[in-house]
Amino acid sequence: MDERQVIFYSPEYAAKAKQDRAAALAKAMDLIKNPARYNKSISYGALKYVKNLTFDANTGEISESVRQHLAFNKEKLREEEKFDGYYAIVTSEYKESPEKIIEMYRGLWKIEESFKVTKSDFESRPVYLSLKEHIDAHFLTCFISLVIVRILEHRLKGKYSVREMLESLSKASCSHIKENYYLFDFYNDILEDIGKELNIDFSKKIMTLKDIKKFLGETKKS
Repeated sequence: MDERQVIFYSPEYAAKAKQDRAAALAKAMDLIKNPARYNKSISYGALKYVKNLTFDANTGEISESVRQHLAFNKEKLREEEKFDGYYAIVTSEYKESPEKIIEMYRGLWKIEESFKVTKSDFESRPVYLSLKEHIDAHFLTCFISLVIVRILEHRLKGKYSVREMLESLSKASCSHIKENYYLFDFYNDILEDIGKELNIDFSKKIMTLKDIKKFLGETKKS
């Protein structure tokens, strides 16, 4: 099989690798100073940074005989740090340029997030339907919803996550007060920004049924 291998460096990924490692390093240093506090089950992540570490097979605690000889594994840390920020990509798209392959790779997280949003926020799965027409309609509704929220995310320049927007929009509901009046008791910065972008006023707290119908009608036209 023909393939292309691309290796590139990302300062952002290097910073993230150091940040992700920081907690394990702190745990390793504390383990060396206070070995009696730790056992095998709670030492996860820090073990590889500690030399001369062994555990009692029966209790899972750090062996008494090695507690005075624990040392930080500087060589292990240096070896890991050499690769901070580096990505290695192997792809069958061997005709594409390295720059294009890197661009496609960086966009994968967006695709993965879309599947997650569709499944969790739009509840595409599991499907409690049996007729093919109903199943098709269900997934079409989820797909259209995803397209709409992605367009909204783009128009707001990524200021808010999909989940934040959906949570705010779901709370933009009303309750009947009395007679013909309805109370909208939720409003935040997200709804304000969405309203400005789509020319919708979410700030009105009290509306009549006629106002609501007029509001919905104008929204459909826009």
